[in-house]
Amino acid sequence: MKLSEIETPAVLIDVDRVEANLQRFQAYADSHQLAVRPHIKTHKLPRFAKRQVELGAVGITCQKLGEAEVMADAGITDIFLPYNIVGKPKLDRLVALNERVKIAVTADSEVTIRGLAETFNGTRKPLNVLVECDTGMGRCGVQTPDEAAELAKLIDASEGLRFAGFMTFPKTSTIKQTEAFLADAKQKALAAGLDPRVISNGGSPDMWRAHEVTSATEHRPGTYIYMDRFQVSKGVGTWDDCALTVLATVVSRPTDNRAVIDAGSKALTSDTLGLEGFGRITDYPDAAIVSLNEEHGVLDLSACKTKPQIGDRLRIIPNHCCVVTNLFDEVVLISGDRIVEITPVAARGRVD
Repeated sequence: MKLSEIETPAVLIDVDRVEANLQRFQAYADSHQLAVRPHIKTHKLPRFAKRQVELGAVGITCQKLGEAEVMADAGITDIFLPYNIVGKPKLDRLVALNERVKIAVTADSEVTIRGLAETFNGTRKPLNVLVECDTGMGRCGVQTPDEAAELAKLIDASEGLRFAGFMTFPKTSTIKQTEAFLADAKQKALAAGLDPRVISNGGSPDMWRAHEVTSATEHRPGTYIYMDRFQVSKGVGTWDDCALTVLATVVSRPTDNRAVIDAGSKALTSDTLGLEGFGRITDYPDAAIVSLNEEHGVLDLSACKTKPQIGDRLRIIPNHCCVVTNLFDEVVLISGDRIVEITPVAARGRVD
């Protein structure tokens, strides 16, 4: 099949850009003696997870049990699941997964830890548990280093569990704040006779400053593999680093300055992440994707010197590539204009 024969909307992945992105960050991390544990929620493909490990990643990060099960089935053996696992069905699945691979999870409350301990007490293999710390994002996580140390003690005292360290998903541009919190939590754990052997930091927007969080032992970038419009806006990469594009077709030109494409919120995502519009059209950078409904995207062409016509196919760099991945059953891997492979998104929809 030729690229011109691919039906739209479709997701195209430039494998050469993927490889360059992976190698670039791995080299950076290696130069700073920082382990890489990439987050596969961005791509959800065993092919790329395996390549990340081949290049030097110590393992991978998954956000949900379903993703982790898919990756374990594909042969990935070291998985971090930074999520509060609650409820018997999920805890039973976690036990089964822990028997198959090396896995660690996070917890940020006594309730979660008690549930883990009750489940893993008496199992063949203890579960590695990190304390999640809220260093400024305002999502999950304990609020102070003192709380982090107290939960570390509880994990250490719980049969079936092993205290493994601390984890955070920090707010962008809070390097000093993140380091201060993690350093304090580490000191308090050491003072209590505990070994926080892993201190896991994350995020792509600040990944080129990851070494400044000196307490961290590993970093968990996700979007870095593909890049997107948001990451470019943060200076993480350039348009030429963006490996994922959505291929769409112009299906209507109701006016001279308005075009409609066959990619709406079910293909491009309605995420704006604070940006204007819903993506960048590579061949028409002055065009604006001003609105989306489920199956249509509306373009404002008033700033364009040349304008696309009905039937033209456009490649769009989305605002947020991670969401786009989960909207498609398969992606088209390309090198230049050559199709390398059409592959199913193995962990698509595994949000359980």
